[in-house]
Amino acid sequence: MRTKLRVRVPASLLPAIGPAIRAHQRLFVTAIVTLTVCLWAATTASAWFLGSVVTGLPNKISLRGVGAMAQATLLLDVHDKPAFAIFREQRIEVPLSRISPHLVKAIVAVEDQRFYDHSGIDLIRVAGAAVNNLREGRRAQGGSTLTQQLARQSFLTPDKTVRRKVKEMIVAARLEREFSKEEILELYLNKVYFGDGLYGAEAASLGFFGKPAAELDVAEAALLAGLVKSPSTYAPTVSRERALARRNLVLEQMRASGAIDRATYQEAVKQPVQLTDALRREEGFGLYFKEEVRKQLVEQFGWERVYQGGLKVYTTIEPAAQKAAEAEVARAIADIEKQQKKRRKAPSKEAEVPLQAALVAMDPHTGEVRALVGGRDFNASSFNRAVQARRQPGSAFKPFVYAAALEAGYSPAALITNLDEPVMTVQGEWVPEDEHLDTPEMTMRTALRTSSNRAAVRMLEEVGIPQTVEYAKRLGVGSVPSVPSLALGSGEVTLMSMTAAYGAFANGGILSEPTLIRRVESEDGTVLYEARQTPQRAVSETTAYLITTMMADVINAGTAWTARREGFTLPAAGKTGTTNDYHDAWFVGYTPKLVTGVWVGYDQPKTIISNGYAAELAVPMWSRFMRVATKGDPADWFAQPNTIVTASICRLSGRLAGEGCRDAVITDRDGGLTRGSLEYTEFFVRGTEPTDYCPIHGKVHGQLATAVPAGEGERPPAPAAAAVPIRPSTPATLGPQQPPAILASPTKPGEPEPAQQPEKKRGFWGRIFGKRN
Repeated sequence: MRTKLRVRVPASLLPAIGPAIRAHQRLFVTAIVTLTVCLWAATTASAWFLGSVVTGLPNKISLRGVGAMAQATLLLDVHDKPAFAIFREQRIEVPLSRISPHLVKAIVAVEDQRFYDHSGIDLIRVAGAAVNNLREGRRAQGGSTLTQQLARQSFLTPDKTVRRKVKEMIVAARLEREFSKEEILELYLNKVYFGDGLYGAEAASLGFFGKPAAELDVAEAALLAGLVKSPSTYAPTVSRERALARRNLVLEQMRASGAIDRATYQEAVKQPVQLTDALRREEGFGLYFKEEVRKQLVEQFGWERVYQGGLKVYTTIEPAAQKAAEAEVARAIADIEKQQKKRRKAPSKEAEVPLQAALVAMDPHTGEVRALVGGRDFNASSFNRAVQARRQPGSAFKPFVYAAALEAGYSPAALITNLDEPVMTVQGEWVPEDEHLDTPEMTMRTALRTSSNRAAVRMLEEVGIPQTVEYAKRLGVGSVPSVPSLALGSGEVTLMSMTAAYGAFANGGILSEPTLIRRVESEDGTVLYEARQTPQRAVSETTAYLITTMMADVINAGTAWTARREGFTLPAAGKTGTTNDYHDAWFVGYTPKLVTGVWVGYDQPKTIISNGYAAELAVPMWSRFMRVATKGDPADWFAQPNTIVTASICRLSGRLAGEGCRDAVITDRDGGLTRGSLEYTEFFVRGTEPTDYCPIHGKVHGQLATAVPAGEGERPPAPAAAAVPIRPSTPATLGPQQPPAILASPTKPGEPEPAQQPEKKRGFWGRIFGKRN
């Protein structure tokens, strides 16, 4: 039976009690509301935090792909041997079986002693680290396991936040479920950064000790393990003392954990640090070539795939040729700079600007570039002057003019007349300057051999500027101006395009595009790219052959005679080029197997050296390089097309030689008179050979020659006699059909020096191109 307790409150107290009760009621309601808001806020914050933790975590597929690592792209040479590497991370992935057990023990001892006992998170170590950090009043110790470090390196950012730490723990636990301890160790040791740009145990071992990771001893393993905590601080290349102290600490940890015994510890502690780098040696050659390949790869495949995708790139570089090219470029620059110093009467007050040079060598049949040098020093300037610089080629452009003439039906024996008359231009009369021009006419072969400016311009006028421009484009030399000075190389071209254009002459008139990459494969061997040439006919086979025989004279007895002086003996063809005020020196020449172009000059055009002709500045570099690059090549020459015929021609008239041409009175180099033969064998396209006899000599013996013989038309040098240097002042005496020797006009070695013409004959173009060769 319940008894109800009733309290009677006097009426007099009710006014005082009422407000108190109502106040307590308000406080109670406020507390309830506050608690509700706090619970809601906490729930919301927790949900947000958990959401942010879960967001960005790797899925199962990504987790299984933890082994995917950035791989270097390997560049192989023409022999399929490794030449260069392109990478973001210098890493060489190896299985755990190829990593020294000493390194495994050292890493476990210093980074995670309970690695084999936990499931990704070491709670004991976490608690110990927390206590230590509270004691120190700062974050002095971390509690991350090897698995957590692997999770952070693979999927997370290095931010030191609670959110990232929770993510790290979750991912570590999942990794432990997906992989065995050995697999985790293998992944970790291939991913971890050891400093100095070295990722993974194999790269670090090779980079610091010059040996594979499998061969590391205890002391070396301890040093590498000590780098993991702070590579930039403990790297032996940064501070040998700090690296040694850290190594000894790791050895103490190994001894304390039982990984090594006391005797091993004492022996290892005494071992000095000896560094040997077998991985990061500077690539000592081909840097311009490598950079051009890198740019092409990035353009086609993108930066990420090139630097991290482990591509295998088969290039066209020939290491021996590349090294020879760089050596000869350096030698040529040094020789020229010595000449410059000798000619200076007083020290120059101007800042020294480095002289530059470039070289390109390629297979004329495939376009594959064997050697590429873009300047004197890639580290000082990566600007590639062989590919990027556009300069005037000077007389090196003249073969394109004569090729257009041959295509139009002219022959090498065609007589170019009226050389002493001005050329009419829009700006008025123009008389190109031309040294040693003491005759108003000469054959086309003579004109190219002597590099006659007036003859080239006159031939351009005969053939037509539009036609010549068209053939220049076919030969791949780019856009050139449609003006009379085009014949003298007033357009701007690259060394690469000029070399490829001459390669067309060596390839029967077919132009092959320059190629540096043969094939690109992915990491699994899939072919991603393969070079496929689409050769285009630029000129006919007969034109290519005829222009080649004409340029053979340039080397044997013309402006490139210094090639023979330098000891280059193989049959070859080529042309020099020197521009206004000696700003540029060119030479492009070829054999049946190799075409090489060289250039010398300053980045901002200025005189290289007074009277600095290409014969002395460019040809020696070309010759010395070609001696190395063609070593062992047979003395082959180009096959004569079956449409080519020969005829005995007079050197002066370009007509059929008669008896008088074989026994003519000619002018010798001293201006005296002597007897000799003016007959030589010339090549013609069948049907274009002359049918009438020389009008100068006819069949009369002792006819006086009214002009100086040209010394042209010799066949390519035979192997037996090829070693004899031939100067412009002496005729070529090589080949089975060579006529008796004659005396040529006195010419200065190298290209003809620009002559001073009477002012009344110089028009607008003469004032602009006054000294062009």
